[in-house]
Amino acid sequence: MSSLTATTAARAATGSRRLPRLSPYLFIAPFFAVFAAFGVYPLVYALRLSLTRWRGAGEATWVGVGNYVYLLTNPDFWASLGNSAVMWLLIVPVQVIAGLGAAVLLANARLRLRGLFRVAFIAPFVTPLVAMAQVWIVVFDEDYGLVNHVLGLVGLPAVGWLTSTAWAKPTLALLFLWKTTGFAIIILLAGLQAVPGAVYEAASIDGASRWRQFWSLTVPLVRRSIAFLVVVQTLAVFQMFAEPYVVTEGGPYGSTTTAGLYLYDHISASDLGTGAANSFLLVLLVFGLSLGAVRLLRPKEEVS
Repeated sequence: MSSLTATTAARAATGSRRLPRLSPYLFIAPFFAVFAAFGVYPLVYALRLSLTRWRGAGEATWVGVGNYVYLLTNPDFWASLGNSAVMWLLIVPVQVIAGLGAAVLLANARLRLRGLFRVAFIAPFVTPLVAMAQVWIVVFDEDYGLVNHVLGLVGLPAVGWLTSTAWAKPTLALLFLWKTTGFAIIILLAGLQAVPGAVYEAASIDGASRWRQFWSLTVPLVRRSIAFLVVVQTLAVFQMFAEPYVVTEGGPYGSTTTAGLYLYDHISASDLGTGAANSFLLVLLVFGLSLGAVRLLRPKEEVS
């Protein structure tokens, strides 16, 4: 009897020791359950869907890599990627340079009305995009727009900002820059404020000019922030949908049909299998571009 009691007590003690070991996993279990339900499962389902032909009703037909082959041999798919690549060239380099310059100015403690300038830069970012797009349509209208009216006052001809293939992409890029540059300034300003002031004081004592300090200290020390900004904006540009959808509807002649809008065309046509395949191709493309940007912009001490 005493032996049985000792065995029971030993098992109870073992169980009490296991409970503290399992308690951390019990606390984080809800997160993993939600992540599996709303992250892993949709991803696996979309991957399976990309290998089928399905229009939202009925039974899906297995086509293997047929959707991928169709997209990779479709000129419209490559044209949408080309449009997004041009938009990236018009947006990201300009935003990094302009955002860094504005962040350096806003980080200067001697600048008057710094708070007002910060609010002015961030205001477009928190403004609804559709409202801004409607303003863009009015301002850049070929016949009644404010921009062409100003051009007419100085004797210049009207420009089809939203109706010509030459100007539609730059006009959309300007809208994107106006909308999101405030976000870029916040990211870069946070990186600048993390730089110790003693670094610049030492450089000034050594006789370094402002330009030398900017190029040799500021840019290397905020390289991580620049890399983060490039990755985030690369994702945003290749997912761009609302701007061309509202302002140009992908025209003229498909010149503003971005990768995101081309993907939407498949979804709106209920071609869900091709749309899923398109999304995975975009994921691979953006992942490769982001990885390349991070490797190029990471600090030298991290390069193996």
